Amino acid sequence: MLINEKIKASEVELIGIDGEDMGIMSTKEALKIAKELKVDLICLSLTSSPPPCQLMPRQTAQKKQAKEKQALNKQEKGPKTKEIRVSATIEQHDYETKKRQAEKILRGGDWVQINVRLQRKESDAAKRIVAEFVQDLSHCAEKEKGIQTSGKQVSVVLKPC
Repeated sequence: MLINEKIKASEVELIGIDGEDMGIMSTKEALKIAKELKVDLICLSLTSSPPPCQLMPRQTAQKKQAKEKQALNKQEKGPKTKEIRVSATIEQHDYETKKRQAEKILRGGDWVQINVRLQRKESDAAKRIVAEFVQDLSHCAEKEKGIQTSGKQVSVVLKPC
């Protein structure tokens, strides 16, 4: 981020404190205006000519840059898969709570893996519960793959649609 005297361009496209366009002017004039208003002249992009510069306090520019960097990092990493565990003998109230949790996670942009732990011969009940989750969350999610039974659990991965 280029600030004040570090801007080497002879002319800049100046944007005021409130976002109003102040036109193209020399860098010296823009710096003079910035000093009068007791703010900094911050270069927003070096790719265009003349470069767009905005009048704003340095702290505001640093916070804005940090937020953009954080959003870019989150976008790079991609969605997380969060696991929700339930038993095959789950009661209706607990089911509703887990469903709300899954919906909240999906609306946040992350994926949800629903695991139903098996204890005896409960595989039919577990498949029914997983299918019910898929059906109840179909308005905000879709299956990544089918319902999978492996060993002592039945699971499904849901991604936001």
